[in-house]
Amino acid sequence: MYTLFEYIVLSFVLMVFASMMLIDISGFFRTKARNSRRNSGRKPSTYSPKTLVIIPCKGRDYSLLDNLLSVKKQDYTNYSIICVVDSSDDPALGYIRKAGLRHIISASDCSNCSGKVRAISTALEKFTDYDVYVIADSDVEMAEGWLSGLVMPLHDRKIGISTSYPYFMHVGGFWSKVKSVWGLVGEGLMESEYTRFGWGGSLAFRKDLLSGSTMPFKNSVYSVSDDISLTKISEQKGLKIFYASEPRPVVKTNDNFSEFTEWANRQTALSITGNRKNLYLGIAFYLSEAILLVSGISLSILVSPIFLFLLLHYARSVVVILKRSKQKGAYMMPISVMMPFLYLYNLLHAKDMKSIEWRGSVYSLLGKD
Repeated sequence: MYTLFEYIVLSFVLMVFASMMLIDISGFFRTKARNSRRNSGRKPSTYSPKTLVIIPCKGRDYSLLDNLLSVKKQDYTNYSIICVVDSSDDPALGYIRKAGLRHIISASDCSNCSGKVRAISTALEKFTDYDVYVIADSDVEMAEGWLSGLVMPLHDRKIGISTSYPYFMHVGGFWSKVKSVWGLVGEGLMESEYTRFGWGGSLAFRKDLLSGSTMPFKNSVYSVSDDISLTKISEQKGLKIFYASEPRPVVKTNDNFSEFTEWANRQTALSITGNRKNLYLGIAFYLSEAILLVSGISLSILVSPIFLFLLLHYARSVVVILKRSKQKGAYMMPISVMMPFLYLYNLLHAKDMKSIEWRGSVYSLLGKD
């Protein structure tokens, strides 16, 4: 017989289990519906607006030359590329020249902006005769159909921005593998319209998105992040965010522990700055996952193996991770075990962050005030 306290604890655990399984079931049907309309955002083949791809560059990213060349090798024809650097002695400049790309020096009057937003603003101010603007990060390698897949959905005037999300391909040790698995949560956020956001490493918008905006791109409290600012502008205008799921960009990563934790905390801080509900939803979700994992293991050992059913939700999560990952391996199981706890740590740490550091500069997260 159980004590009253044990009944209460068990009831709570079962309630958490039921809630998580309902999330799994609803997620399954959302996926089926999404697959049935996968091509609904595609364009008529004649849609080919004049497009400028803006690549802010600072320092030497991993496989920088390959990344730059990949943007040149697109099957979309009506486009130009401009790289933006902070100064004429930036280490990226040699690779830009080797790739045969044009460049300009960042010079926008934007005192509160991050270096990246200043670079984008410089390009927008200098090149005004384009219909569509695309932002591409210099650490991202693009597949041949990336640009057409990103631009085509913008034929729909109800769509404000079109974005994709990368696969983090590990080319290093353990923590680069952790980053690869960690990054898969972003794909899950993108698949839901409720949590979708514009990812500034691969994002397209029409020229008119910024016209008449109540929150100008470079002067908002979110000007530390192009991702957040453009997402907010699109939301303010009642426009949708389109997720271009294929082909996925690739970011090659060889992070060590300190590089990974700094990156993960920064990404989490930016995510919850742009959308505070992500903090509360994230804590509730990953705390529930942690509770189920600990309860399923503990109760199956101490009480009865029948309590292994509590791990059904977790087992499904692992299957989803394996399905999404482009790189399989036995390492994914122990990393998957630690993910709910790691996400919780990132959320709890990031919620009190007032600033972030990126490439040697410190930026205030004014949007959190």
